[in-house]
Amino acid sequence: MARRSEHSLEEIREMVLSAAETIVVEEGFAALKVRKIAMDIGYTVGSVYMVFDNMADLITHIKARTLNDIAEQLQKVSDDGDPQRCILELAQAYLTFASQHFNRWSMIFEHRVAEDAVSPPWYQQKIDVLFKPLETHIKRLKPESSERQVRRAARAMWGGIHGVCILSLTGKLDAVGIHDVENTLRLLVENFLRGWTDAPESDEPIPENQ
Repeated sequence: MARRSEHSLEEIREMVLSAAETIVVEEGFAALKVRKIAMDIGYTVGSVYMVFDNMADLITHIKARTLNDIAEQLQKVSDDGDPQRCILELAQAYLTFASQHFNRWSMIFEHRVAEDAVSPPWYQQKIDVLFKPLETHIKRLKPESSERQVRRAARAMWGGIHGVCILSLTGKLDAVGIHDVENTLRLLVENFLRGWTDAPESDEPIPENQ
C-alpha cells in the first residue's frame, strides 16, 4: 500500500467507500464498522471522518452507490413495446439485481435512520431516478393521469414488487404457499395495472417525500 502522504482526500474518500462496500458484500451490513474500514485501508478512524461527516453520512454514500447500480440495471430494460411487458421486465431486473447483490441491496433497507433525519436532496434524486422508468410506462397506459397520480401509482406498485423480492430472497415465500416468484410478479403487475387503468382518478395529495 502506498504511504499515507501519497493519497489525496478524494483518494482516501474513494478508498473508504470501496473498503466499506467490500465489507458489506462479503460480511453483510452488520459487520460494517468504522474501525474495520480504517484498518482495511491502513488509516486511522480520524482519517475516515476527515472525508465523511459521520457514520450515517458514510452509509448514505454507500447506499447511493447501490442505487446507482440498480438504476443502471433498470435502464437496460427496453422502453419500447407493450408497457405491461416493460414493467414486468423492470420487476424481473430488480429481482435479478437483488439476488445477485443481496447484501448491498438489503443494506438500503436494513439501515435505520433517525425519525427526524432528512435525506439529502441528492440522495432523494437517486431514488426518484429509480422510479422514472416505471412512471414512464404507467403514464403510457393512462396518459390522462396527472404527474401526482402517476407518481403515487409507481410507488404503490414498486412497494408490491419490493415486497415479493424480500419474501423470495429471504425464503419466506414458501411459508405462505408461494413457490414461483416470477409468476407471482406477473400476477402482481397484471392485476395492479388492471386496477390502475380501470380506477377513477383521485386528486388526494401525497407527501412530497413519498
